Amino acid sequence: MIQSVSRPYWHQRLEDAWSKAPLVWLTGVRRVGKTTLTRQLPDALLLNCDLPGTTRRLEDPQRFYAGVEAPIVVFDEIHRLSDPSLVLKIGADEFPQLRILATGSSTLAATQKFRDTLTGRKRTVHLLPVLSRELASFGVADIRRRLLHGGLPEPLLAAEKDPEFFAEWLDSYYARDIQELFKVGKRREFLHLVEIVLRNSGGLLQVASISRQCGISRPTVMSYLEALDVTHVLTLLRPFHNGGRQEILRQPKAYGFDTGFVSFVRGWESLREQDCGKLWEHLVLEAILDREGSRRLRFWRSKQQREVDFILPKAQGSCDAIECKWNAADFSAKSLNAFRKLHPKGSNFVLSPQPEPPYLRGVAGLEVVFSNLNDWIAGRAERLAPHE
Repeated sequence: MIQSVSRPYWHQRLEDAWSKAPLVWLTGVRRVGKTTLTRQLPDALLLNCDLPGTTRRLEDPQRFYAGVEAPIVVFDEIHRLSDPSLVLKIGADEFPQLRILATGSSTLAATQKFRDTLTGRKRTVHLLPVLSRELASFGVADIRRRLLHGGLPEPLLAAEKDPEFFAEWLDSYYARDIQELFKVGKRREFLHLVEIVLRNSGGLLQVASISRQCGISRPTVMSYLEALDVTHVLTLLRPFHNGGRQEILRQPKAYGFDTGFVSFVRGWESLREQDCGKLWEHLVLEAILDREGSRRLRFWRSKQQREVDFILPKAQGSCDAIECKWNAADFSAKSLNAFRKLHPKGSNFVLSPQPEPPYLRGVAGLEVVFSNLNDWIAGRAERLAPHE
């Protein structure tokens, strides 16, 4: 079933990346669908770098490439090779007619086997859990299923949510990603930290509290969080501010990578309305990360605990404010008003699962565009926003 689901959006992302560089690094968490996506590429030579036979074929990379007749070469889990940088560098430099795709569960810099990050030779595509725009392709009509089961294809398509899948995934993640790449020896403490991060996903990151709960030092907590970041299990958002006394300046928010794991560690077998609201915020985050990347994305919080979910800085001091609501009728403009008193320039959006097209409405003296997620992604909601 999973093999038959076409993902044209991600195929186009690969094509766009290849138009800019001969080498594409396809990254994403374990079992997010990287291997399945590569198997759907037409006329591609697929190499599983876990296999000893692949290692033998690549002992002389130049001879290997010279014998390749396919237009695309895929190296699945390339970090298993002893010298992956050399293999990719020779391919990109000496055989530019080839399209090369390498996959892995982390950034290139996550392993010392990569002596450099192949600067100028590659583009990166981060495969995210199934996005809202893809749900119809997966036969998912009820977005609550996506929130509860998560966006990894296997649990998303399962008839029932299987806790054993999520527990096994965490064990495999530690053994094959964390222990191998980062040499983390404290399995219990590390997985306890992961559980804490997922349980508090969407909240402010409390490093001192995590240190006490796990019984590990603060520097160890920071090193573990960095490992979660480069393996895409954690997204850290920095606060947006202008240095004023009323705003939080440094403490980030931490989001787990998938709603299925958040609901798993919280023990949710079904979802209440308030549960849907928190998980909907995660789904919006994934869409923003896909469209905008993580470099610019921020959140805002005042010391009076007013908060705006997401802030997208724009040019000339402008910024878009995005609020996530499971039910748009529950939106209150108090936090948004507090934000706009300090940062008046920019557009305001409330994103919800509403079926109707985007519309503009005045709320408590603010002009706010109410939109569903797919219309915002496509830019249709932004066309309604007043321009200064």
